[in-house]
Amino acid sequence: MIRSTLEFLRAESGAGAPARALARLPADARARCERADATEELPYALVRAMWEAADEVVGPEDPLWSERAGAFSIRSTGVQLYSGILRKSNPTEFLTQSVSLFRLYYRPGNMEVVYEAPGTAVLRLVGFDAATPLFCQRQTGGLRCALTLAGGVEPRTRHVRCALEGDAYCEWELGWGVG
Repeated sequence: MIRSTLEFLRAESGAGAPARALARLPADARARCERADATEELPYALVRAMWEAADEVVGPEDPLWSERAGAFSIRSTGVQLYSGILRKSNPTEFLTQSVSLFRLYYRPGNMEVVYEAPGTAVLRLVGFDAATPLFCQRQTGGLRCALTLAGGVEPRTRHVRCALEGDAYCEWELGWGVG
């Protein structure tokens, strides 16, 4: 997630944006982010610190950058590492498979399907403390991209409940057409 965030900043905001974000981190955190590879498990607190630093750099002019960064991450690293999980015959198959894409990126917790019907689903975040709205935005964009990769047409994602805003949990409504 750190590598894809830095790559997103470079692609969207120019070559200097990653360095400006990294410069906002303490030296030890910056060094760990700079040497992280795509598959390394990093503490969520470090990932969150990187997102918050990036938000300080690009957020004032682009408040929804994290949503696009989530989609970027799925399109790039996600497809490279987890194509078999993402590329399905339809979004329902992606959402209800036994392997959790969420668990490959985050610990503890999971995204669980709490409602599913043709062309629609509701996902709930359970057992995970997002601790920042940047996570929720990133999930919104990542889910939209994942629905497309799973064969959904004109996918829609809405973050309809948020634990950070006083709700009991975070929840996303998903919708898609078929091709």
